[in-house]
Amino acid sequence: MKYVGAHVSISGGVENAPLNASKIGANAFALFTKSPRQWTSKPLTKENTNSFKVNLLKSGISSEHVLPHDGYLINIGNPDLEKREKSVITFIDEAKRVEQLGLSVLNFHPGSHLGEASEEESLALIAKGVNKAITETEKVVFVLETTAGQGTNLGYTFEQLAYIIDRVVDRKRVGVCIDTCHIYAAGYDIKNKYHDVMNSFGNVLGFDLLKGVHLNDSKSKLGQKLDRHHSIGDGELGWDVFKKLMNDPRFDNIPLILETINSDIWEMEIQQLYALIE
Repeated sequence: MKYVGAHVSISGGVENAPLNASKIGANAFALFTKSPRQWTSKPLTKENTNSFKVNLLKSGISSEHVLPHDGYLINIGNPDLEKREKSVITFIDEAKRVEQLGLSVLNFHPGSHLGEASEEESLALIAKGVNKAITETEKVVFVLETTAGQGTNLGYTFEQLAYIIDRVVDRKRVGVCIDTCHIYAAGYDIKNKYHDVMNSFGNVLGFDLLKGVHLNDSKSKLGQKLDRHHSIGDGELGWDVFKKLMNDPRFDNIPLILETINSDIWEMEIQQLYALIE
């Protein structure tokens, strides 16, 4: 079964996210647990966490189909020791917030080398940061997102993600999120070679690691390495890619999350995606 939703607002409190998801007919959702543009935020209160859990029950959405995302400032692959340590501290705090909410995963962009280290050196630092976070948390699974490879961002090949995962101490505490826009922009032609790309993912990483998907069409052309999302069907990918994905059993029972550019049509996009199932 497919579980489709969107990255919803936490305006007024994190506890409002499940209600916002329910309003658009979502069976899954993503959220930030705090402002993504700040290093620190007020701790979650018991009222926040209890209300979140109550509203999650009201929404009828399982905690297994919620995909929290960390903040924009975090870069656990930063070669600068002081800046990296600041990122790791914030990363761990975000993971603990996820656990407070009764959720099980934290989706994150792997990191960037910033032109100050080799890709391999920065990838090893990312693995080191994940290992540190594992020791500081109980059970949250750290979910590496495929990136477009824009600038010095890492994680734009399946092999780079495998490099990180191979250095993580506990494979059960790590996973992967495919972003359809990002992998296309990175050079994976899911439009014309969908099955080849997915077989490559399975061979290099394994579908046991897949914990979520970001459903985004792409303003960027194949291999352009620009992170530019578009509404489903309006970009370079078109509807056929999403029809294949919605009928692919390898994507059952995980959160499939819209991050498309027009939140006003998320409800319609969710309905249209479900209508693709044969």
